[in-house]
Amino acid sequence: MTVPLLPGPTPSRDDAEVASYLGAPPRLLADVEAALLDRREPVTPAQAYALAELDIDAPFADGDGDGTVLDALLALAHRVRVAWTSDEVALESIVSGKTGGCPEDCSFCSQSSAFDSPVKPQPLLTVDEVIVAATDAQEQGASEFCIVYAVRGPDDRLMANILELTAAVHEHTAMSVAVSAGILTPEQATALRDAGVVKYNHNLETARSFFPSIVSTHSWDERWATLDLVREHGMEVCSGGIVGMGESATQRAELALELASFRPSETPLNFLNPRPGTPLAARSPLSPRQALHAIALFRLVLPWTLLRLAGGREIALRDLQGAGILGGVNGLIIGNYLTTLGRSPQDDVRMLADLDVPIRALQDVL
Repeated sequence: MTVPLLPGPTPSRDDAEVASYLGAPPRLLADVEAALLDRREPVTPAQAYALAELDIDAPFADGDGDGTVLDALLALAHRVRVAWTSDEVALESIVSGKTGGCPEDCSFCSQSSAFDSPVKPQPLLTVDEVIVAATDAQEQGASEFCIVYAVRGPDDRLMANILELTAAVHEHTAMSVAVSAGILTPEQATALRDAGVVKYNHNLETARSFFPSIVSTHSWDERWATLDLVREHGMEVCSGGIVGMGESATQRAELALELASFRPSETPLNFLNPRPGTPLAARSPLSPRQALHAIALFRLVLPWTLLRLAGGREIALRDLQGAGILGGVNGLIIGNYLTTLGRSPQDDVRMLADLDVPIRALQDVL
């Protein structure tokens, strides 16, 4: 029997070491570059915290010319992304298998039954509906299709629906199938793996220290346990979070380090899009430069991962989404999200063409 991977203590912040790096951003970036590109080693906790806490608008002069700290961060993050992964960007489409009526109280989510939001419970997605959505996604260039359910965890009826829809996507497309359905049991993980689910998404959402401020109906450790179960059953782990919910810069580094300790193959990076009726409805979204800072941070702390821009990117990045692609990103969710509208897939494909960034071919993921 595999011994569960229990979450260890979050690396502490060494105030003196972090302060020394914050006083010398060129030395910090030089040390990070040497670790990631010369020695192929992960950054240290002190480096991760310092990267998160940098003044991104401060001037930064190096041999390539003058700019800001953010400019230097993005340039390094892009080089790390290409060196550790590739120059390609992978496209994914998601669809809501079950919308609304979730019993959990995640403060960012309009699908929670705890809040009076405009999103109301909808019937489960049908086979015909998922076939239309999946075939359209494949035609737009997606290589992966993720079916997402707003639940604490699946019951027998939901599991039957998941397995039916997974089979339909396999029958009618060549895409790989990912699922996101909350907290799993060992028997459910086995059933998903045997049905051909390649990847399971379960976001940690935010740093362990900040999680109780966002969710009270389940714990951060319960989410970690499901990730451990997914890996134990041979599926790829997809886990990321949401930035801009009121967490500190230090807590963003904490989340990145916690994810790095689990080493997910994919990390969705969402930006808070404040939804009416939720406790975070009045919170202002991140600025584009803050969002770019988060992208560079997560790339540098998780150099191997498929870092996928996800929900809220249109709100936070606005016209700077291309800068995110050239600042460490190598994946996009295309089309609409679960309860919010995204850009058209055609706009994203055109953006990648304008940036001269190749799209990961479907056959490369099969």
